[in-house]
Amino acid sequence: MSENPTKHTKVLIIGSGPAGYTAAIYAARAMLKPILVHGMEPGGQLTTTTDVENFPGFKDVIQGPWLMDQMKGQAEVVGTEMIQDHIASVDLKSKPFKAVGDSGQIYKADSIIISTGAQARWLNIDSEQNFRGFGVSACATCDGFFFKDKTVAVVGGGNAAVEEAMFLTKFASKVQLIHRRDSLRAEKLLQKKLMENKKIEIIWDSVVDEVIGDNDPKNVTGLKIKNVKTNKVDEIKIDGLFIAIGHDPATSLFKDQLEMDNEGYLITKPESTETNIPGVFAAGDVKDKIFRQAVTAAGMGCMAALEAEKHLSE
Repeated sequence: MSENPTKHTKVLIIGSGPAGYTAAIYAARAMLKPILVHGMEPGGQLTTTTDVENFPGFKDVIQGPWLMDQMKGQAEVVGTEMIQDHIASVDLKSKPFKAVGDSGQIYKADSIIISTGAQARWLNIDSEQNFRGFGVSACATCDGFFFKDKTVAVVGGGNAAVEEAMFLTKFASKVQLIHRRDSLRAEKLLQKKLMENKKIEIIWDSVVDEVIGDNDPKNVTGLKIKNVKTNKVDEIKIDGLFIAIGHDPATSLFKDQLEMDNEGYLITKPESTETNIPGVFAAGDVKDKIFRQAVTAAGMGCMAALEAEKHLSE
């Protein structure tokens, strides 16, 4: 097989989702002819979400996969070249930047926008994966609304878990926080608020053994919980389960080249999407562990494209 010729572009976008697609739309409209490289599952986390009610512009409930499909189509229509490949390595030490795909394709780029996203950590038990999107969620701000006056459980013990539990009390009649240890890792102030909330009950020293539910229609009805000290298994009735044990940003590709925090999120300059290397920008969940919403990711994608355009014109 003959070698693929090197592809050269002014803007290489690595990753899709709302950040990558929006960056592509803006870069393409600026006549920069961007190339967007996406993996096997273009669209990111939203493609595993069903009902989306909080993306502005749609009066009726829309579906996550549909929204991503529309964004992808829009980016293509205005002039983005979409390539399915997996970037295996990048060299950001010299210009033009270089990326190599699993396909053997070499990409050279005058600027790079990184929108590789993050994945929620799951418990990785079969029953949890079976009910994912049908009562099992990793995002309270996305799905809390669907559990009005119902009982829900949150798994975790850090800031995210405590914040999700507190947020869910706005909708749910009861929230049970399940933690595998006998103390929380969350900030003391958050813990105090949590303890004062009458709607929240903490189940200590426990892990989820199994998610129980119906299959037709698919919905969660309860949990089997195991006490890690006694190994005793109890069953509780719940309508929804939220997993809040952290996210992993997809940044291993950039290790030792770009500045990251201790959790692996890319660090950008204040009020900017620029990383510590001029011409390399980061947008969406790959750099944002606070908001993690489709609309904020899209906003950052726009910022990254505008900053890349300015960088190139200088």
